[in-house]
Amino acid sequence: MDAHVLGRAALTFAFLLCSLGLVTWRQSRAFEANQALDELRRQVSVVQAEQIELERDLQVRRSLGNIVEAAEAIGMVTPSAEQIVILGKGGES
Repeated sequence: MDAHVLGRAALTFAFLLCSLGLVTWRQSRAFEANQALDELRRQVSVVQAEQIELERDLQVRRSLGNIVEAAEAIGMVTPSAEQIVILGKGGES
């Protein structure tokens, strides 16, 4: 074979190998990015589940039954009619 043709074939082959290496590197970077994205999505799902659990807990704690129970536990009682004073706008009773 002619040296010129052999050199051209070697250069073409080297270019092909470099191109394949670049594609492989790019695909591995994309795969790593997808793994990171999947991990972030998983973390978001966990945080959303925790948020729902906290909101549910807050609703339970804000329920009238819980409030009455907590008030009675610290000695509070429901006032009688004589103990209730309704004030007007100017502060007069």
